[in-house]
Amino acid sequence: MSYSDKLLQYFLDPAHAGEMENPDGVGSVGDIACGDFFEMYIRVGGGRLTEISYRIFGCPAAIATCEAVAEMATGMTLEEAQAMTDETVAEFLGGLPEMKLHCSNSAAEALHRAIAHYRIWQGRQGPEMPVADCPARDPHTRKEAEKNATR
Repeated sequence: MSYSDKLLQYFLDPAHAGEMENPDGVGSVGDIACGDFFEMYIRVGGGRLTEISYRIFGCPAAIATCEAVAEMATGMTLEEAQAMTDETVAEFLGGLPEMKLHCSNSAAEALHRAIAHYRIWQGRQGPEMPVADCPARDPHTRKEAEKNATR
């Protein structure tokens, strides 16, 4: 299995990694079968993604795809980011080995879920959103993913 130079760069220098304080939206995707767990945080201003960060438990391809999604989507409108596809992420990284294609699917999906979370809470409560109520913050989900990621 070989990774592109760009994928390796994003894996080795993850500028957007880390939990965001007081995000506007949070989205998570967990694949317990392979041990990957993605949690994406967004901040929105003027209908655009102004800041994106993530927490990830996964392989180098999973880390690189989260970093690529954060890099690509920062500055996009919510609609543009929602249109990001699995193929877009893989192409941006110069391709992924066939057995790692599911990693790009999860990073884009985590972003889509963070945007959905943002939109739901904007509709319910305006700009102040209780992120603690987000399903991605469920301690059981996170604990299960963390346990499986250490296998």
